[in-house]
Amino acid sequence: MADLTLVYFAWVREAIGRDEEQVARPAPDVTIGALIATLAARGGGHGEAFARPEKLRAALDQRFVPLDSAIGEAKELAIFPPVTGG
Repeated sequence: MADLTLVYFAWVREAIGRDEEQVARPAPDVTIGALIATLAARGGGHGEAFARPEKLRAALDQRFVPLDSAIGEAKELAIFPPVTGG
């Protein structure tokens, strides 16, 4: 099966040092939160960016979803801080 594209925004992108990356697609029932925990365990920029998952938001294939959502067959997972308006 094809890889999963991870897209990063704002300080998540800055901590990791890239806009996006490809990862091996996890099983469909793996949640976004579980994937974030796996990425955080890499340490370095990933560890920094994902140290506080409660400060993150996500979108699967450009649809906002909670972090406890299963990744399913999505092609893209975007991870970013909460959006604020002014």
